[in-house]
Amino acid sequence: MSFFEELKRRNVFRVAIAYLIAAWLVLQVTDIVVPILELPDAVSKAVLLFIAVGFVISVILAWAYELTPEGVKLEKDVVRSQSITHRTGRKLDFIIIAVLAIALTFFALDKFVWNTRTPPAEIASTAQQAIAVLPFVNMSANEDQEYFSDGLTEELLNLLARVPQLRVTSRSSAFYYKGKEFRIADVGRELGVGHILEGSVRRSGDTIRVTAQLINVAEDAHVWSNTWDRTLDDVFEIQDEIAQAVVDELRVRLVGDTPRAFSADPEAYSLYLRAKHIWTERTVANNRRAEEMLKNAIEIDPTFVAAWLEIGYVYFDSQGIGIRASEEAAELARDAAHNALRLDATNGQAHALLATVASAIEQDLATAISEIDIAMTLAPNNADVVRIAGFTKIRLGNFEEGLALYERAITLDPLGVGSWYSIGLGYMAAERLEEAEAAFRRAIELNPDGIGNHQRLATVLLLRGEHGAALEEIQSEPVEARRRQVRALIYQSMGDNERAQAEHEALIALGERWTYEIAQNYAYRGMIDEAFHWLDRAIARNDGSLWYLASDPFLDSIRDDPRFEAIERRLGIKPK
Repeated sequence: MSFFEELKRRNVFRVAIAYLIAAWLVLQVTDIVVPILELPDAVSKAVLLFIAVGFVISVILAWAYELTPEGVKLEKDVVRSQSITHRTGRKLDFIIIAVLAIALTFFALDKFVWNTRTPPAEIASTAQQAIAVLPFVNMSANEDQEYFSDGLTEELLNLLARVPQLRVTSRSSAFYYKGKEFRIADVGRELGVGHILEGSVRRSGDTIRVTAQLINVAEDAHVWSNTWDRTLDDVFEIQDEIAQAVVDELRVRLVGDTPRAFSADPEAYSLYLRAKHIWTERTVANNRRAEEMLKNAIEIDPTFVAAWLEIGYVYFDSQGIGIRASEEAAELARDAAHNALRLDATNGQAHALLATVASAIEQDLATAISEIDIAMTLAPNNADVVRIAGFTKIRLGNFEEGLALYERAITLDPLGVGSWYSIGLGYMAAERLEEAEAAFRRAIELNPDGIGNHQRLATVLLLRGEHGAALEEIQSEPVEARRRQVRALIYQSMGDNERAQAEHEALIALGERWTYEIAQNYAYRGMIDEAFHWLDRAIARNDGSLWYLASDPFLDSIRDDPRFEAIERRLGIKPK
């Protein structure tokens, strides 16, 4: 008997066929379950490896063993005349038919009935107008030129975001992938986009080479690519050409012309990009350096809209990190925003800056609402603008509207810590604690060392009565004052007044920066007069935490006091 015939006699082929059909079925189920349960891709790879190893083992066992009436025996121990492999073969035939029927049924249901997965073609159609601009790679010999490649990426992103028919993923989510290895399909799924723009920048003196390519996520294929060898003076023209190519390739139907990049003096532009780059780390030193660079850029080119807008945000931030008094910072930021609008009346981010100043520093909610409404009209796809709009609604107690805006911000900025932190605060305000916990855990996952994330999660756990978990969580908060304040609340809730008092006194010793938090502690302890005293001090210094007042559960003990309604009127939360 030939080797091939012996394989047939021992049913090796039948075992292999049955195994492969069953393996296909397992892989299809895995392909559905892994994304639904948000399991890592390693699970799918492990299943595939297990199936491959199992196939080899099953074939070897089919060759070496035989099923007999007395059980499984080594094939060499079975007398040939007593072998029942022909009967076993018929049983295997029935098994193959049954498994094949199940597989075909599954295929038909998956293809024509179920909607658990989105086929690639459908991804392409539903996300056709969604795009992410990934950080362009710095190919310059000098690593210090990274600010230029990052800046060019961000300007392209902002330019495309001005096309109403495009949904462009925000900077924080796009730059999440900087320096990391990734698969295009994973980026498309995580960001919910159908196309990705990526490229590289090489700069040598005043000469630049920019390479850009547009990728279709569903097909993992290049749609378009090009390279420009130009001088620094032509950088704005390059941005315009890339934006036009993207619009053309995505077949976007525009009502008007494709938005064009702003133009500026090349030296001013370089200073502007440097300032943006160093300001990503918001420290006192970097704030001052960024401010100086932007002042120089504006002196070189007073018509540079983006530089006016950027220095406005730097001024606003200066009060938060202790460089300026709130009133001075507000005046400088407001003047910068008005200068930007004088040069570009359609700049939505300038109106958003005015709304932020009015709300966070000046407690002028009427102006904040007016400005953010204008900003949302001009820049409805800007994640920062949408977040500010959500913040304003939440502060007024309009939780559902605010949460809807925060959810939209997450769509625009799915990997942005700020988006998840903001919606977590919104869920807390609406007393949706489970969703708040999930949001803060996502923020921590994206940035474990972020200020405030652990504090807010610990607060949620406290509100749910999980004191031990809250105490453990607050240990990871990087800011001492935040740790002290939350521990004071936790110990108070546990009835440990001595330790609560110790933490509270330590918080007061840390200074005026924590006026609102001190008021929270007093209110939670039932010390009403002291709570109002510190709330008045918080209002006097325009404490940014006052936004939480309308829904703060730690102030429940003082809400029925007439002084509380008077404070709400002073802050514009209720009409005067």
